[in-house]
This record gives sequence, C-alpha cells and structure tokens, in this order.
Amino acid sequence: MKKIVITAILSVVIGLAGGWLIFHSTSHRSSSAERRILFYRDPMNPQNTSPTPKKAPDGMDFVPVYEEARSGTGEKKIAYYRDPMHPWFTSDKPGKAPDCGMDLVPVYEGESDGKGIKIDPVVVQNIGVKVEEVVKRKLNKTIRTVGKVDYDERRVYSVNSKIMGWVEKLYVDYTGKLIHKGEPLMELYSPELVSTQEEYLQALRYRKKLQESSLEEARTGSDDLIQSARRRLQYWDIPESEIKALEERGTPNKTMTIYSPVDGVVIEKMVQKGQNIMGGMELYKIADLSTVWVLADVYQYELPWVKVGGKIEIELSYLPGKSFKGTLTYIYPYLSMETKTAKVRVEVQNTQSFELKPDMYATVKISSPVNVYDVAVPDGAIIRSGERNIVVMSLGGGYFDPREVKLGVSAEGYVQILDGIRAGEKIVVSSQFLIDSESNLKAAISQMAGHADMPPRQDGTKETGGDMSKPMEGQKHSAGEHKGHQITDTAKAEQHGGHEMNQQPVKKEKRARSQQRTREMQDAPASGHQSHEMQDMETAPSQKFIDPVCGMEAEQKEELSYTHAGKKYYFCSPDDLEKFKKDPQKYVGQSHQR
Repeated sequence: MKKIVITAILSVVIGLAGGWLIFHSTSHRSSSAERRILFYRDPMNPQNTSPTPKKAPDGMDFVPVYEEARSGTGEKKIAYYRDPMHPWFTSDKPGKAPDCGMDLVPVYEGESDGKGIKIDPVVVQNIGVKVEEVVKRKLNKTIRTVGKVDYDERRVYSVNSKIMGWVEKLYVDYTGKLIHKGEPLMELYSPELVSTQEEYLQALRYRKKLQESSLEEARTGSDDLIQSARRRLQYWDIPESEIKALEERGTPNKTMTIYSPVDGVVIEKMVQKGQNIMGGMELYKIADLSTVWVLADVYQYELPWVKVGGKIEIELSYLPGKSFKGTLTYIYPYLSMETKTAKVRVEVQNTQSFELKPDMYATVKISSPVNVYDVAVPDGAIIRSGERNIVVMSLGGGYFDPREVKLGVSAEGYVQILDGIRAGEKIVVSSQFLIDSESNLKAAISQMAGHADMPPRQDGTKETGGDMSKPMEGQKHSAGEHKGHQITDTAKAEQHGGHEMNQQPVKKEKRARSQQRTREMQDAPASGHQSHEMQDMETAPSQKFIDPVCGMEAEQKEELSYTHAGKKYYFCSPDDLEKFKKDPQKYVGQSHQR
C-alpha cells in the first residue's frame, strides 16, 4: 500500500514538473517571439508620441510602434528586388524580369549597391503617396488659343486714277457697300482725257481721207496716229467698249466712268463729289471677303506641335454651337515683342452672309498632326528645381530614389521623357509637395519618416534633434535658476536701495577722479608698458604710490614721475626726483608700491 501511495505521489510530482517545463518553455518562446512595443504615436501626426495608449485630438487612437525583430542568425533584411540584367527595373516582391524572364535578385539593406531612401510605411500611407508604372504613351496635343479675323491680303484691291481731273458723279458714296465686278464707281472729268479723245477722232477722219491716196507713206502715218491715240486711252484704263462707243458716236465724252475691278466690299473711300484728284491718287479700297484669315497666337513651347497643313476649328462667341473649318497655311518666322508668341495664319472660307467679319476675336483649336509615341509620365510627377528635373522612383519595400530626367514635349497632362526613365519602372505621382527641392530631398524624407528610431521621452514626446526653436531640458532648468537669481538680486537691490542712495556722492567723486587719471594717462608720452599700466590703474583704482626717496605717499602726477628699469616711480617733490635720477640704485631697494 505504501509503495502504491509513494508511486502515485512521484507520478503526480513528475507530471507537474514536466508540465511546468513544457508550458514555461512555450510561454518563453512565445513571449520572446512577440515584438516589443517601443511607444505609441498619432497616425495622422507622427511627431506626437506617447509611452502609453491614448487618443489623438481628432479622436483617433494612437498606434503602437514595434521594435524591429532582429534575427539571431545575422540574416540581412531584403530592401527590394531588381532585374540582374536591367538594374533600373525593381519590385517590392520576388518575380520574373519582364524582358528576359530571369529571376529578380534581392537587394539587402545596407549593401553598397543598394540605392534609395527608406520611408516609414505609416507615413507613406498617411500622406497619400501614389505609385504608377511608367509606360509608353501616344501623345497628341490640341492647342486652344485666341485668334483674330483679318482680311486676306491677297484679295484687297486699291482703285486709283491715272489722270488728273474732277469728280463729276459718285456711284459708290459710302464705305461698307457690297459691289460686284464691273459696277461703276464714279465719273471723272479730265481736260486731258477729252483732248485725247479728240485726237483719236481726228486720226480716224484723217485716215479715212487718205484711203483714196496713192501715197503709201501717208496712209501709214495716219495709222500710226490712230494707234498712238488709242494706246494712250488704253493706258488710262479706258475699256474697249468705251473706245468702240467713241468711234461710233464720233464725239468725245466729257467724263470718264471708273468701274470696280472685283467683287467685294468697300472698306475705304477717299474721294468726295466735286473733288480735284491727281494722277495716282487712291480713290477706293475694296476687299473680297469670300476668304478671310484668322491670325492666332501660339506660345513658344507649343511650336513643336504646329505644322503647316494642320486642321483648324474656329468658334465665334456670338454663334454658339457653330464652328468653321480652316487650314493652317503659314507660320510667321518671328515672335511678337509684347506677348512673346508666334503668329500662325489660318485660311477660312467665309459664308454668304459674311459671318466671319474682320477684327472679330475667335477661339481657335489647333489639332496637331504630330504624334509622339514614347515614354511619358504625368506632369505632376516632375519636380522642377530650376536647373534640374527630378522624378522620385519607387524601388519597392518602402525605398524611394530621386532621379534626374531629361524632358521632351508635353501634351494632355503628360511629359515625354527623353532620358532617365525606362518603361516598366515605378514612379511617385503624388505628394511631391513634401519635397521642397532636389537639394534637401534627404532631409525632407527623414522628416516624413517620423523619427521612428528615436525613443520617446518620459512626457510622451520624442526627441527631434533638429528643432532648435524649443529649449532643451537643461536649458529650461538653467533659465529657471537664472530667473530665481534675478529675483533674489532684485530683492537685495531693494533692501540696499537706501544705502546706495547715500553712497551716490561718494561714487560720483570716485568716478570724477578715475576720469581725471584717464585723461592724464592719455596725455602722457607713450611707453612700452603704458597700456599695461593703464589696465592696472583701471583694475586697481585704490592703489597707493610711495616716494622711494622719502618713503612717504606720493600723488600720481606725471611731472613728478620717473621710469627706471621698466618700472615707474612717483615722488613727493622735485628734489626727491632729482636725487633719484642721480643715483637710482641707492633707492631701488625700497618698495615703490604698497
């Protein structure tokens, strides 16, 4: 029976011991495997930390920040993966290279060939960083600008007279009138024209009389006279119909009618009825509005997209919903001095009612015939520092790397990349406002990291290291102590206020003596120890001087002083001074100062 009890007790003890060992080791391993919480911080404002859980001012719970698990075997942590043949292609997880099919190789933290700056993933999420893969795009630009309707310069005509005369009658007596080719404009009386008609009629009669003559030379001369007078009328723009009518009529006309050479609108009238005009004077200006020009302004950076022959769409504000089609026919080879824009000419067919009127403003849409198929990134992803253009690359695993790029044309919110980035890489397309410039990129990203590696203070805040606007703890304590000293000194000053008032006359007298000694030292001749002696006098204003001859106290007078062996001695009388000069060694042994 005893053996059974002992055996049972031993079994229970052994079981309890074994269970304790098993559960203790398991709990130890689990506790060791747990990550240790360093501190808690505000998810929206990572600078605000606390050693204990709490709520942020906006009501959100502080999130814990854990200590990074450190492998006891010394394994390195993988930062990201990259293509071994094309290192610019990176990924945050293992896989195959898209071009050659090789396995992506890992890049570990701290490696010399590892690039980029690591940002806390919590900060990346809070600030809304977005990553986009770079691809080749087809860029096609539509330029929207302002244009002005103008006359077609090739369809503007000037009507003038080649002879002198007077205006007898005006058929077109106002500007803006629509006329057609061949319509009369005005009648002109010219004495020279009348005499020329008479000469022509006389030549015709003379030739008629000489037709029965046997003299060939006479007939030839009459023909020459007719051709000369007829040619003169033709040079004055007299139409053939008028010349034939003159021949049939047999009498000259007093006036000559001037006709319109084209269809169009009178845009200028420079003549009045009864006015005397001279040869070559401009009378009318007529414009054919069947075709008009639209002159549009294009900025310098948009010129690569503009080509002759491009299709243009024109809209007018007073005709909403209606558009006119045109063709870009010319690009002017200079810029406007005021606007620094280039002018392009668009040719447009006008309507029967002339809806496109000169000097109207129009909206011009230029559809560029140029298409670019190349690597392009969003315009917002570019950080322009003035001298360089930077794109932030996403390497994966929370690593980011700034890279300089060369830009091409821009269209539809995208910018062509000529050099620096290849298709398949990943870039940051938002939150670039957190990076002030390329030069302080690392400093900006270190601030975004939220100082995760710094331990919290006892009051729940973290050491910032770089915030010099806040005093350190020691400085605060010193300032408090200094403030206490100031209060104590002030109290002492108040206690001795009456005593200091009583000492005012004495202080004034001492100050006057000090100023007098300073003036005497300035008037004295310079010596090698003058500055040293002045400093001694200023630091010890109560110093006494003993005459080495008589042993009595002497006043500090320069006329009763003498320098020997680098030391200056003062005397009570001129006799003592002369005795000392004769035999200084006799009196040097005595002390001159007390």
